Amino acid sequence: MVKVPLLGTTIPHPVKGKTGASQITLVPARPGTGVTAGKSVRAMLELAGITDILSKAYGSTSPKNLAKATIDAFTRIRSREHVVKMRKVELGEKAGKI
Repeated sequence: MVKVPLLGTTIPHPVKGKTGASQITLVPARPGTGVTAGKSVRAMLELAGITDILSKAYGSTSPKNLAKATIDAFTRIRSREHVVKMRKVELGEKAGKI
């Protein structure tokens, strides 16, 4: 199980995940955009509760590898609170907003 931090109905920042020869890029989208992803990636994004996101797959498009790459991308997503705590800095009010 992986906890996915969300910013409304999307992710807080663009992220890349990689497994084997497959690579996926997940980009936050404005509300109302929907899920733009292939079959195996779409299911994972919807199960995570993400309803507005753009994705692009590079390299091998094997469903198994894309699913693993999506999980890798989920583990790389950082919430605003995590970044503030990790870097020990203050972020402006609009930092991290779409």
